[in-house]
Amino acid sequence: MPQSPPRIAVILPCHNEAPAIRETVLAFQRALSTATIFVYDNASTDGTSEVARAAGAVVRSEGRRGKGNVIRRAFADVDADIYVVADGDGTYDASAASRLVGLLVEESLDMVIGTRIHSEKEAYRVGHVAGNWLFNQVVAQLFDKGQSDIFSGYRVLSRRFVKSFPCMSEGFEIEAEMSIHALQLRMPVREIPTHYSKRVEGTASKLNTWRDGFRILSHILRLQRLHRPRQFFGSLGVAIILLALVLAIPIFTTFIQQGQVPRFPTAILAMGMVLFGSLLAFLGLILESTSQLALETKRLSYLAIPAASASSQSMGPPVPRDSNTQLG
Repeated sequence: MPQSPPRIAVILPCHNEAPAIRETVLAFQRALSTATIFVYDNASTDGTSEVARAAGAVVRSEGRRGKGNVIRRAFADVDADIYVVADGDGTYDASAASRLVGLLVEESLDMVIGTRIHSEKEAYRVGHVAGNWLFNQVVAQLFDKGQSDIFSGYRVLSRRFVKSFPCMSEGFEIEAEMSIHALQLRMPVREIPTHYSKRVEGTASKLNTWRDGFRILSHILRLQRLHRPRQFFGSLGVAIILLALVLAIPIFTTFIQQGQVPRFPTAILAMGMVLFGSLLAFLGLILESTSQLALETKRLSYLAIPAASASSQSMGPPVPRDSNTQLG
């Protein structure tokens, strides 16, 4: 029985990208002629939907602002074998999509990341470059292994990645959550350098360096607390105990010299901090078993979805899910 070709969905989240979305849609149509292009309009006010529809895209809407909200809705609505996720601003190289998809299928990968290589100063602000490097290091330290560009929005994903991904993010922290999901389940992942261009004139970045940077860091720490509780609570507990010992040094010195403990409030505070730090460390140990059980459940859900077949050479369109469509 002949094997059906994999269905490809290109998902483009957009907020006020009317000047760029037409060429972005056409570029992905040229690169992946059998794919269906989904433009998710995230409360645009500039006619993005009309321009995308005229270019041949399937247009959907998500009223809750934030890229994470759009991705969560798209992953729930669209039923495909391979998902290509990019931005609708024309900054990512659509011509590389076929190569990235081919690599995912040939090597049975779950995620291929198009890492950003730019030659134009306007394409990638210095602050964003530094922040990206810093967060890459944070993730590598917290989850034992990192990626070179965890904030790249250009990703090709397998069906079993998408359908096992809980997607708790609301905003730009979505890319970091994807990377951590892959690291946590030890999925096969590749990173391929792709060209990154400056924005089309008339469009503006929606990323706020400080506000979104703080949200991303908070989300990473939240994921560490949930998935690595022993590491999170243990480190916090040890830090509190060490601080308590520092406070206790003068008390011990005075006791050795004079045989008295004159600083009772400080001594009580230090003892309380030691007890609290110890409780946090034990809490991390207790929660680790619960976290391990959740990880095993997530892993089994991931393995229940068949991997993409490397024998399929042709690419077919995905099936949009709506009220009349059954899950494939």
